[in-house]
Amino acid sequence: MKLNSSCIKVEHANKCFGKNQVLFDINLDIPYSQILCLLGPSGSGKTTLIKLIAGIDVPTSGEVYLLDEKMPKLSMMSKIGYMAQADALYGALTAEENLRFFASLYNISKVKQKQRIYEVMELVNLSNDLKKQVKQYSGGMKRRLSLAIALIHEPPILILDEPTVGIDPLLRKTIWDELYKSRDAGTTIIVTTHVMDEVEKCDELGMIREGKLIAIGSPNDIKRATSSNTIEEAFLYYGGASQ
Repeated sequence: MKLNSSCIKVEHANKCFGKNQVLFDINLDIPYSQILCLLGPSGSGKTTLIKLIAGIDVPTSGEVYLLDEKMPKLSMMSKIGYMAQADALYGALTAEENLRFFASLYNISKVKQKQRIYEVMELVNLSNDLKKQVKQYSGGMKRRLSLAIALIHEPPILILDEPTVGIDPLLRKTIWDELYKSRDAGTTIIVTTHVMDEVEKCDELGMIREGKLIAIGSPNDIKRATSSNTIEEAFLYYGGASQ
């Protein structure tokens, strides 16, 4: 039984690197089975924030909770599918060997591994390249394989840092269809992006600028509140004064 309706909570999180503060008093409350988009330009703090949520880094002050557990916590790693901006892949190994390696970290049985590798490689349209060394992959193929690895263990929380960069529009639609299916099955998903049309696909939108969360709400609510026709107009409404 869930203790409350929040899958992910961020409370007054600040992050400094030396004297440089990059996140300022971030508060987030993400319900179960939601897709949250974090929208902001490069350097706005999106990646730093999701690293705090994933437990890869710790806030300078403030707290982060996932599934009612205070982060970071090693035992929570198996409950998170994390896709970084930089692909963490072994180039000398084949795609299948990469997938088997990461699946083994999550103690997935050999039989289940085979099934999941087939499923995730079908999803990212790489089934025909399963036996190919990753160093022979293009940049877009590596992004797709990274997404497959994040999905391999069917985690209850998915954290994806710009997952569709370099991916063609048709495959992007397939990936979003799968994200919707995962959400409807109970997965809570955070996606960072600077692609405006992807933001419209999310349940909730958090706008980040210069380390501050400048708006939070559904895309339609944010457009209504700012009398904007587009998310881009709404972002300029909130953040334009500091440009």
